Amino acid sequence: MLHQERRISEEEVQEKIEYHDGKVEEVLTDGRRIITFRNGTKKEISADKRMTTISFFNGDVKKIMPDQREIYYYADAQTTHTAYPDGLEVLQFPNNQIEKHYPDGTKEIVFPDRTVKCLYSNGFKETFFPDGTVVKVEKNGDKIVVFSNGQKEIHTLRFKRREYPDGTVKTVYCNGRQETKYSTGRVQIKDEEGNISLDK
Repeated sequence: MLHQERRISEEEVQEKIEYHDGKVEEVLTDGRRIITFRNGTKKEISADKRMTTISFFNGDVKKIMPDQREIYYYADAQTTHTAYPDGLEVLQFPNNQIEKHYPDGTKEIVFPDRTVKCLYSNGFKETFFPDGTVVKVEKNGDKIVVFSNGQKEIHTLRFKRREYPDGTVKTVYCNGRQETKYSTGRVQIKDEEGNISLDK
């Protein structure tokens, strides 16, 4: 220590310690400690030592909360990253997008328009749109789209199929062949060129 001074208790700083490396530590009358480093970074420790706030010289702020959450604010990106003791991590972006990263590898992204995308550790993806549409994508690329009007689409490497609420099913195969099964029992098949090969 180069210098240590005590102040009268009416003042906020009760004790000030200056170190050889340029660091300055202040003990406040309420029990908080503020350590200021040579580069301008400040570390504040609560009186009960349960909360720490570090204000970095670049504007970033890191808080360690009493419940062991770590909240880091990136000033340049205007993004907040919160890490919970159970492994959950939450990122909040300036455009109001929120990402949750779960310990099991699952990611949930809430976009500003309230679309929610879930990416599971097994490769399965689900997207929930504000209009009620749900898109599910399997690891192999197969996709199921359920529309709010009750229609459903299935996309695979072999075919694309649309199922209607009345029971009608239209399928287009990868070779261009089309098959429509109507709710009435009628079946219509068209070849690759669109010529009807069956209609009964």
